[in-house]
Amino acid sequence: MDYELARNQMVELQLLQRGIRDERVLKAMRKVPRHLFVEPALRERAYGDYPLPIGEGQTISQPYMVGYMTQALDLAGTEKILEIGTGSGYQAAILAELAEQVFSIERIKSLALKARETLDSLGYRNVAIKIFDGSYGWAEQAPFDAILVTAGAPNIPPVFIDQLGEGGRLVIPVGGESYQVIHKVTKGVKGVRTQKFSNCVFVKLIGEHGWKE
Repeated sequence: MDYELARNQMVELQLLQRGIRDERVLKAMRKVPRHLFVEPALRERAYGDYPLPIGEGQTISQPYMVGYMTQALDLAGTEKILEIGTGSGYQAAILAELAEQVFSIERIKSLALKARETLDSLGYRNVAIKIFDGSYGWAEQAPFDAILVTAGAPNIPPVFIDQLGEGGRLVIPVGGESYQVIHKVTKGVKGVRTQKFSNCVFVKLIGEHGWKE
């Protein structure tokens, strides 16, 4: 299979045609080899318009959703980012192409170790991974310029807003167990501004400030 061709077709058909216009996001998604973040048996499906299982009841998000949420962060290249839910490591790799530092938290050890191995093999040295309850954030590394949550939460944990710096952006799916709505929270000197975007379906954010197991 010609993975480079599949990757370019993914960008053209799934991202550009649905309104993803950030050139840096498009460039990153043309570059990062998504097929290396899934099991070998699924690699020929890696560029399809759907999420895929990665084990432990978790998924690698649909390419469009990765592009959509990444674009919403409005990254310029100098940011320090927190990602909640490392999963396969694919989203972290996209963020690593677009920001200066990425701090990613994964509660499932086997996934975190596999993601670390894949990211290392591809040379992503600006990604740090912590095995922990992601709903707490990463207070030791705060403040962050942007926080991306790749799991659905029943509400917006205040701890995430607390860990944003001034002007920081939080993108998070919020809602019930069956579907969520993407929220973007921007933190300013006068408080926070929240925007709501498209519906989506993510695995649950499990943790003290999310869903209980």
